[in-house]
Amino acid sequence: MSAYKSFAVVGGGKVGLPIVNALAAKNVSVILVSRPGSSAKTVPPGVKVVEVDTSDAAAVAAVLKEHKVDVVVSTINMLGVPGQKLFVDGAKEAGVKLFVPSEFGMPTDGEREGFFAAKNEIAAYLKTVGIPSARIFTGHFTEFIPWLVGYAGTKKIHVVGKGEAPVSFTSVPDIAGFTAHILTTLPPSELEDRIFRIEGERISLNGLGPLFDAPVEHVDEITDDKIKTMLLGVTDTGAASTGWDGVNKREGTGSDAAGSANALWEGHQWKTIKEVHKL
Repeated sequence: MSAYKSFAVVGGGKVGLPIVNALAAKNVSVILVSRPGSSAKTVPPGVKVVEVDTSDAAAVAAVLKEHKVDVVVSTINMLGVPGQKLFVDGAKEAGVKLFVPSEFGMPTDGEREGFFAAKNEIAAYLKTVGIPSARIFTGHFTEFIPWLVGYAGTKKIHVVGKGEAPVSFTSVPDIAGFTAHILTTLPPSELEDRIFRIEGERISLNGLGPLFDAPVEHVDEITDDKIKTMLLGVTDTGAASTGWDGVNKREGTGSDAAGSANALWEGHQWKTIKEVHKL
């Protein structure tokens, strides 16, 4: 059993709030940390919403100390990732025992440049200050498929590149449930400085066509959308598989393989793309 009893989730967005709900269902102490002025959040009974300036390490430390937080789970968006360093400083001062940095996407281990380097830098910084980390790689969110490939507006699957690379898709409920499960059941020795690679379903972007009964259109870019163009371009390299080894540009094996951490949630039925989108 886990030795952790008190949790703080930073950010109440698409992933943060589901993780709050999943942890609360485990009957552990949970607070939701949000920035001052953030929109009101509906949380389960017993969960306290605490506003704090996340760029003020002393203020962060005070909140974490007050609530005797053992584990911080950060779910801030990509733009806020570099700012996690100050939150890490506050967590260090407060004696936090484990930090789950904002990953919840493609593998970033070993990345030294480009879009995902900032996430890897936070993991390295946690090691520098002496706080163990647990990183969770999920691939793309299953719910975001229509947005990612432009299906929502055109009823077509838009692919940048060949579209043949295997892609890991994981649903938000599965991400939240897995996170809560491992944090409340595994001992610290199996969580500290570990990478968890989960996968709800594995399929190529070309393979989405038959699932959605939609034509696949190969394009050089998504017009007027640099973020989608970048994400689809990276996906085409194979890097959206949770087993991707970004340093050696190949799939990992064993505990580094895509979906290798699924077995830690014994008996769980992972949601398929068809289930999520009612296809």
